[in-house]
Amino acid sequence: MSTSSVQPTPAGAHVELDIRGMTCASCAARIERNLNKLDGVTATVNYATEKAHITVRSGTDPQTLITEVDKTGYTATLRRGEDHGAGSGVENADGAELSALRRRLIGAIVLSVPVIAMAMVPVLQFTYWQWVSLALATPVVAWAGWPFHKAALTNLRRGTATMDTLISLGTTAALLWSLYALLFGTAGMPGMTHEFTLTVAPSDGAANIYLEVAAGVTMFVLLGRYFEKRSKRRAGAALRALLQLGAKDVAVMRDGVETRIPIDRLAPGDEFVVRPGEKIATDGVVVSGSSAVDASMLTGESVPVEVAAGDAVTGATVNAGGRIIVRATRVGSDTQLAQMAKLVENAQSGKAQVQRLADRVSAVFVPIVIAVSLVTLGAWLVAGFPASAGFTAAVAVLIIACPCALGLATPTALLVGTGRGAQLGILIKGPEVLESTRRIDTVVLDKTGTVTTGKMALSDVIPAASTDRADLLRFAGALEDASEHPIAKAISSGAAAELGTLPPVQDFANVEGKGVRGIVDGHAVVVGRESLLADWSLPLPPELAEAKTDAERQGKTVVSVAWDGQPRGLLAIADQVKPTSAQAVADLIALGLTPVLLTGDNAIVAHQIGAEVGIDQIIAEVMPQEKVEVVARLQTEGKVVAMVGDGVNDAAALAQADLGLAMGTGTDVAIEAADITLVRGDLRSAADAIRLSRSTLRAIQTNLFWAFAYNVAAIPLAALGLLNPMLAGAAMAFSSVFVVGNSLRLRSFNSQAAKGPALIAASARAAANGR
Repeated sequence: MSTSSVQPTPAGAHVELDIRGMTCASCAARIERNLNKLDGVTATVNYATEKAHITVRSGTDPQTLITEVDKTGYTATLRRGEDHGAGSGVENADGAELSALRRRLIGAIVLSVPVIAMAMVPVLQFTYWQWVSLALATPVVAWAGWPFHKAALTNLRRGTATMDTLISLGTTAALLWSLYALLFGTAGMPGMTHEFTLTVAPSDGAANIYLEVAAGVTMFVLLGRYFEKRSKRRAGAALRALLQLGAKDVAVMRDGVETRIPIDRLAPGDEFVVRPGEKIATDGVVVSGSSAVDASMLTGESVPVEVAAGDAVTGATVNAGGRIIVRATRVGSDTQLAQMAKLVENAQSGKAQVQRLADRVSAVFVPIVIAVSLVTLGAWLVAGFPASAGFTAAVAVLIIACPCALGLATPTALLVGTGRGAQLGILIKGPEVLESTRRIDTVVLDKTGTVTTGKMALSDVIPAASTDRADLLRFAGALEDASEHPIAKAISSGAAAELGTLPPVQDFANVEGKGVRGIVDGHAVVVGRESLLADWSLPLPPELAEAKTDAERQGKTVVSVAWDGQPRGLLAIADQVKPTSAQAVADLIALGLTPVLLTGDNAIVAHQIGAEVGIDQIIAEVMPQEKVEVVARLQTEGKVVAMVGDGVNDAAALAQADLGLAMGTGTDVAIEAADITLVRGDLRSAADAIRLSRSTLRAIQTNLFWAFAYNVAAIPLAALGLLNPMLAGAAMAFSSVFVVGNSLRLRSFNSQAAKGPALIAASARAAANGR
């Protein structure tokens, strides 16, 4: 980025940089350390999101920050406000990087498989097979593995080492020694075969080649790198999905005429038209008309909100009723939708950086291996052994330390675990998710769409003393079937489900903000608010008035029904609890978790739902930003929090939580912001997801332990000349087989949703003991 395009930043400002080229958490730590050395700069670099968040205490040219990142060996670009949207240059860069990595991986697989097969299966070793292996392995190491070599050279110039350093050293050493053995040893002779013997006698190694080691390590590590990069790219789509919820164009009133314009040309004060079924373009105030607005995606409220002239409305909500005209009050980055996008981004940026075990250990492991290799060569020379024997021992040290099993440890367990999860309707985004699952002790559950269905349904039919229930349903259902209002649809659907075909309606009319009226089977029927009946001088009798009060205390919406000049009964509508929610809560409690119900709905409804499913801790009547604050407060109290939700209003809280689980039946925003997606929309999957994540994490930890253990145990043998490079390659191959076999055990993981309580409790105790 040129300096001319970057202006000095005022003191106290926040600057965001997109960072490219990081390959492990230690890269982020190094960039952060160098940025914080600058005067007046406080920086936090997040490896998972590939962003640097910087606070400038004194006016600083952002180009200075970019230059400092460049000097560290990485690239940075200034992130501007418009970059949050879809189709930004950042997204395109991510796609190009992933495509380049995919090409290297495909090339490595195509070329490496024959090399490995020829080295390990003697029957495939035809005359001059070793030279064919050299021709195939060289581009794998030089081209496909170039990112590792480039990172190793960058680290070398700055006196540091990472796993890239060890990958580069190991594969290069294997290739160069193979080249030496082919050109100056006996490995290049016609008819040479690759003896797979486990000798412990010192050897000059000039008859052995290790091309399968060089090519195989490169291929496997690229595989892990590819899946990691793809997972991180998907996680970064949350903000793009959030902003895409908004309307793309709007019908503005200009001199009494409707003119449709792009949403970015809308200005505060403009008046625009919203028809039934359309999204409200931006935050504003209703100027004329009345309607019901479905704001569930933003507020979590399951009941559409009635609005009329003078009422405020929010952008991206849906007009579910009549035509209204709205005056825009806030546009662009000032809207509630944009502010929620910022909340999601801040919550994502505030996540703790997960240091992979391999990267942490490599800070010490890599320099030690290099030092041991050099000391081994020197010791053999000082002891009077041939230089070729000393070099063989030194190469054996590097080969046995080459992290083939380390490259497999995480991706194989992750692939098997996530593949099994997909079969069970559980999608785990990446290895960063797994560490949190073993420490989770509190699970926060959104109500609407998570514990409940999120859809209005007819819950109670209350006929008057002299009224038949079927008549009440038939007349009210028929009349409401002619209306487009969500509450009307709930009534008509419930009536049709119980009675079948509903009669036709004549002289249907909508009474704005109050209800509907019409003629059904010759009867003049009125359905709506109590005030609508009052307009017709039809007050509710005491028994119906008392029933209405009781239903409303339970948080239900009550509709009054009258015909032929008499109140005939009440219909109650409510959000319904999912049939499996009670068992799901019991499963979570059996796992040692404390459930908390969190909702934007009123306290009466929340406590009723909590009692029905077995949740004691209820937090109700919270706005989206307050949901984030609730999760953060629980975290400050020392709790490790999982959040389960499904709506846009849950997205920021899902990102803030230590573990976010999104219902697959919810919005794309919630799914993208979460760490785990429950595809089936069944809350019981949440317990299965935590169990599966813990099992996958244990498999990864076991893999990493044994991958290091093989290397550490064999290094002294290699240094003493008791482990030639061929045996080192065999040991490394065996460690890889062990890692893959351990990962494949995850295929036997089974869902406990349909199992008995005793078995659930037993497995929960086992999972708790393994944490």
